[in-house]
Amino acid sequence: MKVLVAIKRVIDYAVPVRVKPDKSGVEALIPKLSMNPFCEIALEEAVRLKEKGVAAEVVAVSLGPQHFQETLRTALAMGADRAIHVAAGSGSVSEPPQPLGVARVLAALAAREGAGLVLLGKQAIDDDCNQTGQMLAGLLGWPQATFASKLEAAKGDLRVRVTREVDGGLEVLSLPLPAVITADLRLNTPRFVTLPSMMRAKKRPIESASLEQFGLAAADVAPQLTTLSVEEPPGRQAGTRVGSAVELVRRLREEARVL
Repeated sequence: MKVLVAIKRVIDYAVPVRVKPDKSGVEALIPKLSMNPFCEIALEEAVRLKEKGVAAEVVAVSLGPQHFQETLRTALAMGADRAIHVAAGSGSVSEPPQPLGVARVLAALAAREGAGLVLLGKQAIDDDCNQTGQMLAGLLGWPQATFASKLEAAKGDLRVRVTREVDGGLEVLSLPLPAVITADLRLNTPRFVTLPSMMRAKKRPIESASLEQFGLAAADVAPQLTTLSVEEPPGRQAGTRVGSAVELVRRLREEARVL
């Protein structure tokens, strides 16, 4: 079984950000980009499936400008067998292709590669859309399991068992393959990328592809939503002390109007 893993390059989660002066988005105070943490978890799960003998090949793919190849190098260092970079975007990390455009490219790639499983992070930490996996499953007509916290599969088995986190607790699904699964935070802990593995990854080739190779045009991945304005969250007001429980109840009823 071939596993396709979608990788997104985002501002590193540990880097402080600020709203741009024109309020069109955010920018990093320290110029550091890295793999989206949920994509990293999805990739780790794919590599583990290969180590168990369930997956025969792990293919990492990223859609975006040229510098996204740096993140694909990290994917190769983590254990991906191949990496595919699909050129798209203007080069600005703050304006990546939107979920529907990404899903269209992934659907075309899954068909070309004959993937038996597509793993994605449940969301990206920059836009928090949580849409690409669901859209991809819809385009392919494949079963899906989102927010996966556990994935069980056996070599040669035509189904996977997924435990997913829901509001009421845990839900267990059995999916026929091929399928789309999005990774939640508790699915695994990604391995540490060593310097020797990263150096080896720098020498490995990355396949470059264009939208035209998949029968797609620039309009198919063009943004369909426009950001009107990005604002800083309002500052929190200072709290106050109350003298008794009676006063607390009165203020909640009369001032906060939550009772």
